[in-house]
Amino acid sequence: MARDRWSSRAIFLLAAIGSAVGLGNIWRFPYLAYEFGGGAFLVPYLIALVLLGIPLLTLEFAIGQKLQRGAVGTFAALHPRFRGLGWFALGIAFVIAAYYAVVMAWTVLYLIASPSLPWTADAEAYFFGEVLQITDSIGDVGGINWTVLAALLAVWVAIYLSVCRGVRTVGRVILLTVPLPVLLLFVLLVRAVTLPGFLDGWVYYIRPEWSALLSADVWLAAASQIFFTLTLGFGVMIAYASHKDETADIAGDSIVTAVSNSAISLLAGFVVFGVLGSMATATGVGVADVAASGPGLSFVVFPEALSLMPWAEAFSIVFFLTLLTLGIDSAFSLVEGINVAIHDTNPAWSRPVIALAVCAAAFAAGIVFTTRAGLYFLDVVDHFATNFGLVTVGLLEVVLVAWLYGAGRLRTFVNSVSDVQLGRWFVWALVAVIPPVLALLIVLQVIAEVREPYGGYPGWALAIGWAAVGVPFLAFLAGAARPRRRERMDGIAETP
Repeated sequence: MARDRWSSRAIFLLAAIGSAVGLGNIWRFPYLAYEFGGGAFLVPYLIALVLLGIPLLTLEFAIGQKLQRGAVGTFAALHPRFRGLGWFALGIAFVIAAYYAVVMAWTVLYLIASPSLPWTADAEAYFFGEVLQITDSIGDVGGINWTVLAALLAVWVAIYLSVCRGVRTVGRVILLTVPLPVLLLFVLLVRAVTLPGFLDGWVYYIRPEWSALLSADVWLAAASQIFFTLTLGFGVMIAYASHKDETADIAGDSIVTAVSNSAISLLAGFVVFGVLGSMATATGVGVADVAASGPGLSFVVFPEALSLMPWAEAFSIVFFLTLLTLGIDSAFSLVEGINVAIHDTNPAWSRPVIALAVCAAAFAAGIVFTTRAGLYFLDVVDHFATNFGLVTVGLLEVVLVAWLYGAGRLRTFVNSVSDVQLGRWFVWALVAVIPPVLALLIVLQVIAEVREPYGGYPGWALAIGWAAVGVPFLAFLAGAARPRRRERMDGIAETP
């Protein structure tokens, strides 16, 4: 059977950008920039973009496009003992999709509630008390929060409808869900610059503190942000690239995707801190006292700031619609990466049936995050899946391609189909820069875990986090222990 194709290069780029741009662009990048030296953070961030983000994204686009397979088939073709690496990556993607959809469910509830602004009196009490109905600790599960569960079901129905027929439905959905949040961010930016105190927020956001560059933490934060925000290590970009023509441009697409993602992050930062600057002025506190990251920014601080604006109801709708459309592309890209791998392995199976099975399984896995202790479970699983799972996949991936297959051979292939020609810096980055950086990230995280268990959670809760990484990792070990015969696809062995 002929492989499904993206209808155009523009549609592929929209899909790749949509996968890369997600909630982290709103709630993680601006806060990291503020936390690690303001404008000075952009120096390590841009260096990480060039030496880590673009090379790894190019790698994933190249092997997916060359082999015309999802992550499992691609890694198996490169080396038989790495077949399980694809299932490891997709296992982590499945775990992240399960809880990522729950965050989108919270967003749905806030979007529905925006016309009445029920959080005006106390945004923190509304989020933790009314929406999450959170318990005192992870040990007190408290039963299912049925409102969140219903919203989660609606989210998964939307995800299923987006991916049920592969790139054909994905290509239609992204025509709306990728441009819309960018347009909405510009609407919020225009509103932000009309607010008193917005400039104070911008100063806090971009004012450089050059001394921060002397800290290893800022460089590691920049590297991790680039790695996570570009959806590297999930198997998603490999799957998306497998639906391109074998001779399509690779280097240009990688650069456009990576630069677009970073540009949207910068735009989001100006929106976020413009609004926070206004909130600081209205409440008589400093911007430092209202800045936050993660759920605290999107579901407590930002709603409170919006409630202080004229036309608060309208701009609350715009903000949460922005979050929802940012999240949906990233969520269904994770699911589509899994669907592609399963269909490649079992081509006779129906795509809609595969999509339904994956969505139903992820919905079931996400139920634990809809309990009244769900935020605690989400925090634990997210910490281990992102800091250990994705980075380990990325490290193994680059070792496989750069060291075993050959970074020079990959560069030759990329340059043969690309308008932008990659220099020897690309080989140097894959061979000598990225592996030690990712290994260092893993080592530092392990040291941090040994010194102080994450979040003060009990041992059984941390074991759940380790299992979220360990169970998918077993797939890699199983494949390495019992490799199948090498699969030679599309001339990979003959590439010069």
